[in-house]
Amino acid sequence: MQTRELGRSGLRVSAIGLGCMGMSDFYGPHDEAQSLATLRHALDSGVLFWDTADIYGPATNERLVGRALAGVRDRVVLATKFGIVRDTAGAFIGVNGKPEYVREACDASLKRLGVAHIDLYYQHRVDPETPIEETVGAMARLVEQGKVRHLGLSEASADTLRRASKVHPITALQTEYSLWSRDVESDILPACRELRIGLVAYSPLGRGFLSGQIKTVEDLAEDDWRRDNPRFQGENFAKNLELVERLQEIANEKSCTPAQLALAWLLAQGNDIVPIPGTRRVERLDENAGAVEIALSAQELAAIDAVMPQDAAAGMRYAEAAMQLLNA
Repeated sequence: MQTRELGRSGLRVSAIGLGCMGMSDFYGPHDEAQSLATLRHALDSGVLFWDTADIYGPATNERLVGRALAGVRDRVVLATKFGIVRDTAGAFIGVNGKPEYVREACDASLKRLGVAHIDLYYQHRVDPETPIEETVGAMARLVEQGKVRHLGLSEASADTLRRASKVHPITALQTEYSLWSRDVESDILPACRELRIGLVAYSPLGRGFLSGQIKTVEDLAEDDWRRDNPRFQGENFAKNLELVERLQEIANEKSCTPAQLALAWLLAQGNDIVPIPGTRRVERLDENAGAVEIALSAQELAAIDAVMPQDAAAGMRYAEAAMQLLNA
């Protein structure tokens, strides 16, 4: 597995990371034994950049990742997030970036993970009620205390990144970036490069859609949250499926899977970009990791861009309420 540096910090991570959310939440039934086997396989495969958050489960995903880390902590670059608040039943309460909450959330995550420090600590969503300077200032104190090594933001605007960077170096921005979510290319990615902030791309496979494995909504479990996502509904679903079918044609010519093609395209956008596809299965992890071996020519990149230019995907990324918290 190749590695890449995030930001100007010297933090090196595997070029393909692992999003752990679906092992505990949102994507239908989960199997902890299967997930632990996948995490252990990730260790053997060199996929050593793991991403979790306190709201996944809620809380249970951090505990799961902590179990997999036992005895191998130093091999993994561990990222987790705070800021979106859910109650014990899983209902979303809001966003909190207040300094006192930052401290409490970090201590709780350290305990659940069973670790002495977090390598990369993100604010999951920017709190519109708390100045970013106050939130990042509290995060910086965690670095001073040795609880956190590097700081990140998630779904922050270019302006917020600039303001945050004046308080403390920001190592990474985590945001959705894929062939069907390319809006970051307009101003957020240029801001990251101006500030030397790495970009960690979550949902790099369009929540699984770009893998070509989802043919109808019925392929999703009854409790899979994607059923309510605008891009997975009605005419949007049909239009997006047509895009994936065209992507499949290019993948066939390249003798790879659509998922590998989509990840290889992301990797080709710059050495400062690291995708973190999520999976619960060993075979999918191997498939995703194989994308680092796929080199795309200028002609092939142009063909992919022609199929999926900016704004090609039909439907919003999230429902309206969630969209209001993006790029804050």
